[in-house]
Amino acid sequence: MDGRLNETLSILIPVYNEEGNLSLLYEKLAAALKKVGRPYEVIFVDDGSSDGTMEILLDLKDKNPNVKIISFSRNFGQTAALSAGIDSSIGDIIIPMDGDLQNDPEDILMLLQKIEEGYDVVSGWRKGRKDPFLTRRLPSIIANKIISWIGGVYLHDYGCTLKAYRRDILKNIRLYGEMHRFIPIYAQWIGARVSEIPVRHFSRGSGSSKYGMSRVFKVILDLMVVKFLLSYSQKPIYVFGGLGLLMILGGFFSGVYAVYLKLFKEVSFILTPLPLLCVLLLVLGFLSILMGFLAELLIRTYYESQGKPTYQIKEMIS
Repeated sequence: MDGRLNETLSILIPVYNEEGNLSLLYEKLAAALKKVGRPYEVIFVDDGSSDGTMEILLDLKDKNPNVKIISFSRNFGQTAALSAGIDSSIGDIIIPMDGDLQNDPEDILMLLQKIEEGYDVVSGWRKGRKDPFLTRRLPSIIANKIISWIGGVYLHDYGCTLKAYRRDILKNIRLYGEMHRFIPIYAQWIGARVSEIPVRHFSRGSGSSKYGMSRVFKVILDLMVVKFLLSYSQKPIYVFGGLGLLMILGGFFSGVYAVYLKLFKEVSFILTPLPLLCVLLLVLGFLSILMGFLAELLIRTYYESQGKPTYQIKEMIS
């Protein structure tokens, strides 16, 4: 336990036009980290802000050498900001949080206590979320149920940025699109222990939310990608080949039924779309299987050319 108490923390905070919140956020964060009593770094990722965010961040860095700043040339989004923060961090435990004062830095201690129980990922659950119900909370409830069902990791709040990760879990995870919210799914896929605890949530301090309804569609599409990667990344022939076989089977039955209509019902081939459907399904089925073969070749080339194993070792005991 003593070794764990010396583990360093990396606090990652993506910010975009948050000049009205940063000073108060830093004060609360500094007080919370003082109570935690561990070595730490705070990494602010300025995601292309156009207000005075950068000037405030520079002032904070002058006050505290543990503050680091990453400045993007333009707005790349929260996933890219978190990815940059993870790549630049050195902490044993990585804790991302929002920069809009809706997360409470005091909850960091609770996350760490849960990590010390043996978990690799601890996700925050905004149980008393202070956002509009119809436009934010209701879509979130539905999305979380769908993500839990498809991903197999049952959490109440995938969208909560406040989480804690052991560094080893994140080292082989690359983030794209809106996929930062799916890290617990990736983590459990490679054998991590995932837990969830309620955390406090406040109304936004100042400024406005950077998220719109377009994010819903992005999340849905990213979830489809995640499901494909988790289930078929090493066996793509199963999905392409399976779909191809179904289409070939459908084409076969369409052809048989067309022949049946011709012989026993005297229905001419030109009076029914079944012959055309038969040919179309057969062609698409064979093409889908060929795509599966090509995907298998690409997967093997990917792993073998880079020397990547198809497994992950937790530890070796000799």
